[in-house]
Amino acid sequence: MPLVFAAITPHPPVLIPEIGKENVSKLVKTKSAMEKLERELYASKPESLLIISPHGKVMADDFTINLAADYTVHFQEFGDFGLELKFRSDYRSIQQIRAADEGQRGVPLVLSSTTEIDHGFGVPLHYLTSHQNQLPIIPVTSAASSLEQHFAFGKFLHRQLSSIDKRFAVVASADLSHRLTQDAPGGYSKRGSEFDKKLVSLVKKNDVAAILKFDRALAEEAGECGLRPIAMLLGILEAVNVSVEALSYERPFGVGYLVANFKFS
Repeated sequence: MPLVFAAITPHPPVLIPEIGKENVSKLVKTKSAMEKLERELYASKPESLLIISPHGKVMADDFTINLAADYTVHFQEFGDFGLELKFRSDYRSIQQIRAADEGQRGVPLVLSSTTEIDHGFGVPLHYLTSHQNQLPIIPVTSAASSLEQHFAFGKFLHRQLSSIDKRFAVVASADLSHRLTQDAPGGYSKRGSEFDKKLVSLVKKNDVAAILKFDRALAEEAGECGLRPIAMLLGILEAVNVSVEALSYERPFGVGYLVANFKFS
C-alpha cells in the first residue's frame, strides 16, 4: 500500500517563529498539533510527500504539479527577508503521474517548473520535514473548479501513486474561514463561524459526500481556502479505510486553523 500518512494542516506564516515571534504563543494548540503530526509522519517512514496548496498560480480548470528540480520558499511578503526554506523534488514520481495520462489528456493536469513555491506549501513543510529535510516532495496546486472535479483528480492521483513502488505521504494545506472576527483579514461575516463549525464536524465524521455537496454560497461568504485541497485529499483516500483524528482547531487571528490526522486501518 503506497499511502502511509495523510493529514490536513493550516498554513499561517505567523506559525513560523521567525515571523510570528510572540504571536506563536497564541497558536499553542496548533503548534503542538503540527509537532505531533511531524512525529507521526516521521514514524510512517515516507519516501515522498505530496502536498496540495490552494495558493500560487491557480488555473481555472487545470490542476498544476510543479516539476522543478528543487524548490525554495521565501517569506518577504510576511515581513521576513532572511528565512529561506529549500526542498527536493520527487521529479521521477511526477513524471510517472504525468505520463499516465499523456496519451489521452483525459485529466486536466499541467506541469509547471518554478523553483519558488508559496507559503501554502512552505508553512506545513517547515514543521513536517523538520527531521526529514531531504524528503522529496510533489507540490500540487488546486484549480478554481468544483469540489467534485478536485475529488476526481484526487482519485486519479491515487491510481498513479498506487502504481509507483514508493511510500507516499499526502497533505492538504487548508485554512478555513478568513472572516471570523471584526479584525480578520477578510473582514467579518457571521457566517464564517457557521462554515468552520460545519466543515470541522464533517471532517471529523469523514463525511465525504456532504463535504463534496458543501453549500457554495456559505463557502464563498466565509472566505475560505480549504475546501478544494480537502476535496482532492479525500479523492486520494477514497479507496482507503481511514478514520479522522482532529488534533486542534484555533482561530485567534480571525482565520480558522484545523489540524487533522487520517489514521489508516
